[in-house]
Amino acid sequence: MGFDPDDLYEVDSDVPDLTGAVLLHHFEGFMDAGSAGRLLAEHLLGGDHRVVARFDVDRLIDYRSRRPTMTYAVDHWEDYDAPELVVHLLHDADETPFLMLSGPEPDHDWERFCAAVRNLVERWGVRLTAGFHGIPMGAPHTRPLGVTAHATRQDLVGEHQPLPNRMQVPGSAAALLEYRLGEWGHDAVGFAAHVPHYLAQSTYPAASLNLLDALGRATGLNLVVGELREAADLASAEIERQIAASDENAADVVRALERQYDAFVEASEKGSLLAESVEHMPTAEELGTQFERFLAEQNGGDTPER
Repeated sequence: MGFDPDDLYEVDSDVPDLTGAVLLHHFEGFMDAGSAGRLLAEHLLGGDHRVVARFDVDRLIDYRSRRPTMTYAVDHWEDYDAPELVVHLLHDADETPFLMLSGPEPDHDWERFCAAVRNLVERWGVRLTAGFHGIPMGAPHTRPLGVTAHATRQDLVGEHQPLPNRMQVPGSAAALLEYRLGEWGHDAVGFAAHVPHYLAQSTYPAASLNLLDALGRATGLNLVVGELREAADLASAEIERQIAASDENAADVVRALERQYDAFVEASEKGSLLAESVEHMPTAEELGTQFERFLAEQNGGDTPER
């Protein structure tokens, strides 16, 4: 027997009027190449914020698949790092309020979870919901990398070049949330920053910067870059150092990707429709393979079934 989606969360009794606010969301546990989404979420939560809603993780999280950390000190348990799936209230540089839902991706009850988020969206008068994360891409770090956008309405995608193909990839709570919100008549958009596949398991702040820019353009929020720029510059310098110190094979991989990228750019300048989206043009098979490889590496080498 099902239960009311409202039973999945508790709301602060002192929440201001949020009519027209934006709800951002990022869930840990699925795909996030380069930790692009996690780094951005941590950056946004680095300033003043407070929790205005808290989800019941006991109903949503499988503790045995993602065991929380506990601290053992000499002869007793000293601390328990309890997982939290919460909605934060933040403000941008212009003091415009916005919300961010973050925490571990629910392991089950996805439909009830989506319905619960819908209730919050309607309760607070949220005008737009936006998710963000990173995906592996066969492109070099030495060339401009983009962001793939998807939304419940085509005009929400904006200037982002859509992928000209159709594919099946492993689902996620974030993807289902966007899909269901569209069915329920609410605007929702998602951004996936492109991360060089050879950096997918590293932290890549440059991709977080691209996500920050995409979110700012889509939502109208004035999101502060702050320390993200410095982190991106430091990471880029370290990548160059490691490639220079590695064997020739690593440099060969980068050069091969550069040639492929530059060939697309040249063809695009000549008016080739096949190259219109530059590095955004992998085939469905290539994207699916990269997604599966990334997830397999996260899950200890077990490739998911297609």
